[in-house]
Amino acid sequence: MQEKSLRIYDSEKTFMHKVTNKLSKLLIPTKVGINSFIITMKRNNMLKAYENYNANIRNENEEKKAIAMKKYEDTFTLYLEAIDKNIMDSVYKKVKNDTATEFEKTALSKYYLITGLKDSEFAEYKYRKQKYLLELDYDNIRFNEKNKVLEKYKSFYCSKMETLYKGIIKHYSVKLTENLTSAEKAEIYDKIFSTLDEYITNIFPLKIVNNDSKIYKELSDEYEQYEKYSIGKLDQAEVIEKNMILLGISRKLFTHSLPLVVAEQCYIKLLKDTRALLVDTRIVKKKEKAYELLLNLIDEFNLKVLSTKVYWDKPESRKEYKEFWKKYTEIAELKKSDENEFEKQKEILFIASDLKQVSKNENKYCKIISLYKDKLVELGVMKKMPNKCVSREGTFKKKKIAA
Repeated sequence: MQEKSLRIYDSEKTFMHKVTNKLSKLLIPTKVGINSFIITMKRNNMLKAYENYNANIRNENEEKKAIAMKKYEDTFTLYLEAIDKNIMDSVYKKVKNDTATEFEKTALSKYYLITGLKDSEFAEYKYRKQKYLLELDYDNIRFNEKNKVLEKYKSFYCSKMETLYKGIIKHYSVKLTENLTSAEKAEIYDKIFSTLDEYITNIFPLKIVNNDSKIYKELSDEYEQYEKYSIGKLDQAEVIEKNMILLGISRKLFTHSLPLVVAEQCYIKLLKDTRALLVDTRIVKKKEKAYELLLNLIDEFNLKVLSTKVYWDKPESRKEYKEFWKKYTEIAELKKSDENEFEKQKEILFIASDLKQVSKNENKYCKIISLYKDKLVELGVMKKMPNKCVSREGTFKKKKIAA
């Protein structure tokens, strides 16, 4: 009654406000029960339509296939609307009346963060809202121990969530093609890594259990590596290494959503971050760790990205890589006879190759260039020239001229 009134008055002190507030608190449990029943009904209808849709995917009768798809899409929309309505009817009112749990308060806060994307990033909003509503209902099924429902739901949930995550990743990939500032690009890279992390944490384990296809067996080793970085607070080097593993996994899981050109940009971003970390770190152990990480990144970048690259913007870049790859294959032969020599020659190749790249922008990378040259001197590839010159009169040390 109060919401429909056109009068202006202090609603907190009115009799009608107090009565309405009391009634709201009494009616919320009923509303929750009704919404829960509606969600269950819509979910069951959607799951039946989903099973029918899967049964008709390979149906030669195009009309039956189209009907099954339309039925599934319609029931899925109604199902999501029921969950959405539950948030507004129940959770919102519970928060407003100060009867909500911390979980419900957090859920509503996340909901508003996502709806805030609607005007600025509609594509991201569309995918993230669906993902959020599905996560809410999946958690509801798990926490209420509905085992029979959960088993039926998991297949749909994994399939749909994979589609939504691919949509989000593809959206970010397209965004990177726009004319963005360095800060805006850095934000997109962080979002890509964060979304990949979400997928590997929340969906990939379910896919492993429910899908025994070859691709998931191939990724088991990389997934075990990733798990080491999923617990506890990580330092900067560990964050970079974790993101490197995520990119490696994404090359098989998100081949089309995260195309090679975007994966290349992500690796280049990690290489820049690692070079900066190597230069800025003063602690010896951390510096050594950063150096090892840099070598691993160069290895991964060349093997998983550049070796599969077909189209090159610049012919000279392709020529450079062909020369690099020829040397790499020659060095690989050493692994059979002398593991230590193989590692040494590989390190020389990687550092010399990256030195060539950063030397193209000497002013920006002067510190890492100096560090690379010192490393190559240690490895016996370069000689450090004495800081002196010879004239007819004799030998003189060079003196720095003050600016």
